[in-house]
Amino acid sequence: MTVNGRVVPLDGTVTHATALDWLRALGLTGAKEGCAEGECGACAVLLATPGPDGTTAWTPVNACLIPVHALDGQEVVTSEGLGSPDALHPVQEQLAAAGGSQCGYCTPGFACAMAGEFYRPDRAPQHPSPDHGPNGFDLHAIGGNLCRCTGYRPIRDAAFGLGMPQPDDPLQQRLSGAPPAAVATDARDGDSRFVRPASLRAALELLRDEPEAVVVAGSTDWGVDVNLRGARAPLVVAIDRLPELGDITWGTGVLEIGAAVPLTEIERRVGDRVPLLAQLLPQFASRLIRNRATLGGNLGTASPIGDAAPALLALGASVVLASAGGGEQEPSGEHASAGGIHEREVDLAEYFTGYRTAVRRRDELIRAVRVPLPPASVTGFHKVTKRRFDDISSVAVAIAVELDDGVVTAARIGLGGVAATPLRAYATEQALVGRRWDEEAVGAASVVLEGEGTPLDDHRASAGYRARMLGTALPALFAAMGADDAETTA
Repeated sequence: MTVNGRVVPLDGTVTHATALDWLRALGLTGAKEGCAEGECGACAVLLATPGPDGTTAWTPVNACLIPVHALDGQEVVTSEGLGSPDALHPVQEQLAAAGGSQCGYCTPGFACAMAGEFYRPDRAPQHPSPDHGPNGFDLHAIGGNLCRCTGYRPIRDAAFGLGMPQPDDPLQQRLSGAPPAAVATDARDGDSRFVRPASLRAALELLRDEPEAVVVAGSTDWGVDVNLRGARAPLVVAIDRLPELGDITWGTGVLEIGAAVPLTEIERRVGDRVPLLAQLLPQFASRLIRNRATLGGNLGTASPIGDAAPALLALGASVVLASAGGGEQEPSGEHASAGGIHEREVDLAEYFTGYRTAVRRRDELIRAVRVPLPPASVTGFHKVTKRRFDDISSVAVAIAVELDDGVVTAARIGLGGVAATPLRAYATEQALVGRRWDEEAVGAASVVLEGEGTPLDDHRASAGYRARMLGTALPALFAAMGADDAETTA
């Protein structure tokens, strides 16, 4: 592994070690552990990842969540590698000049997250807005970094005061080359093992033969269990760099998103072509998390409060499940694809079976998510949380409606946080279809929507509050469209 330009071997490192703990053991103590679950950004470092057309991107990531063996053969820059006391990096200079550091605990993480945005290739001067500086700096780039003493205004001022990278900047020059390729890894530590297979077929064979294997891609879920719950596994299988899971393809009538494509990459490459995803993704955790998190991981946990599921349910998505064959009993509809890999496609509405359970067998991986095209003409994502960004949903509602001459011809509504599984609001959909898309129909359907699911009381919200928030989603979408927009869409 290359750290700040120096190759450092991982030999002898325990398999459950995080990148943060390993870096600090090297003496690189700029990155800190604040929350150990990816919420504070104090542990942020830069990772060299694939950019457009074979180039490199400097991507900020939470080092506290990533197993260090997942970075075998990769290239990392910490806050110490940005500059030195005698030659500060432009980001460090601006933070100092603007008074953007007080106790300093969070500052190295801020510096790395800001550096990622500093080197973003398409950043350019623009008319300033609340979220963007005149230099094109997107404040959401540091939305996953918390500061408890300085206050955010001087940090924002430092971000908005940055210039553009100079041509002789070594980290800028590095972007023109290719990032390190994925390295097949097999690390052992007593009875535990960390494996990065060389192919999807090899990964599936491991899952077939090793019942206790844990699969990680971005590790934004498993990393929390390792840090806060002391979770350990006899075998961890990393699939984040498998090429078979890492592409986005636009086909005839379908968009296929590889299960291991980071959410940030989906934001960049799908964009407004699927408006519901464009509404969902900026509200999904923070940029630091989205730089690693994947759709496959979010659906693989089968969490009832995962933000992706409601939106994908509203889009009518399906999941492609892959296995090596020869394992558990193969269900009907399964077929062998290229390379002898067995696949089956499951409608997402039929995927979830209970609290954190699904039809996916232990020897299967989600290979891809398929979204029918074109998307619905009217869509909205309604997320209720205690804070606007970087928070877990109390309630999530995704709505997709088709209109013909102002009449609803089809509707799909996905819900999260109101039952043991994400679910479709079938009764509300039926209440809308055949009605004119107007205030009266929306109001009547909202009453039905309040009764969908079986919400519980917990520390995030009461059952009554959740039901009431369900009822606000359709009126919010209708109001956002406005009467003129509704007529135009029709």
